[in-house]
Amino acid sequence: MADNESTNAQTSGLKRHTISLYVSNKPGVLIRISLVFARRGFNIDSLVVSAANDPAFSRMVIVATGEEKTFDQILKQLAKLVDVIDARDATREDVVQRELALVKIRATPDTRSEVLQVANAFKSDVVDIGKNTITIMTTGKSAKMDSINNVFDKYGVVEVVRSGKLLIGRGDTVI
Repeated sequence: MADNESTNAQTSGLKRHTISLYVSNKPGVLIRISLVFARRGFNIDSLVVSAANDPAFSRMVIVATGEEKTFDQILKQLAKLVDVIDARDATREDVVQRELALVKIRATPDTRSEVLQVANAFKSDVVDIGKNTITIMTTGKSAKMDSINNVFDKYGVVEVVRSGKLLIGRGDTVI
């Protein structure tokens, strides 16, 4: 979420929450989980689902924006779902978190070297160079992804694809 969007969310009483779920790997689980959010008026900003160690289960990381008191109810309702093994608020947990972004930037022959220098400053990899565009791949915290979009806006961001937030507990901690 861009800085101005974060500010708007905070002033309106809305807050960004990160939820970690360990769920059964069965058809229909995702829809039941998303309905919990929809019924409470929460918008899901990011959703990542991946296989767990055991193929019978999946990990989900959901980033959603809404009111704190409503969020507590959502977490309780998620924990009650049959296919949800574990539901926790990972917003303030000590975790390693990363996102991956592919960003296609307008880059004319006049701006190409400048765009490449900025990409290098963000430790991004160039994955494609077209006649008038450069596509970069970068990883990092969500705030870094937001910053990259803001910096490249002056050149013209043609397209952005973000993976959503991935997290894993630090050390021996399992999220």
